Amino acid sequence: MKRILAAAIIATGFAAQAQAANIVETAQSAGTFGTLLAAAQAAGLADALATGDNLTVFAPSDEAFKKLPAGTVETLLKPENRDQLAAILSYHVLPRVLTANQIPTGPIHVRTIKQGGDRTLAVAKSGGTVTVDNATVVAANIRASNGIIHVIDTVMLPSN
Repeated sequence: MKRILAAAIIATGFAAQAQAANIVETAQSAGTFGTLLAAAQAAGLADALATGDNLTVFAPSDEAFKKLPAGTVETLLKPENRDQLAAILSYHVLPRVLTANQIPTGPIHVRTIKQGGDRTLAVAKSGGTVTVDNATVVAANIRASNGIIHVIDTVMLPSN
């Protein structure tokens, strides 16, 4: 009986692992990233976030997007602004997994996937708070099958 129970537990674990959600699916199920997901789709980055490996996404919530000046999101979602939108969104993605416990006290600079211009983020931990450039991580270490998501309270804009 114990063997059957152990086999069932192991099989259930493998099934859950095989069905783990990718970054896009995880963000969709959270229900607080509608603007980010719409922007990723408009910028042509949704597939890369769904299929890329070992990514860290500093994901602005819908509330973070609301902090932008009126009309900013609508303007960025226009087809003619696709490259600018892609640059902003890729500034929020690291080509490696970086968990909150890997961040030392004080700032470090990490390279993003953004092509050209300012490609590094200043990440710092002080006490229990993690900041990334001018944003604060409000929820950390949300696991996805292809990386990790940290929810941030501000949309970060690259200098270039």
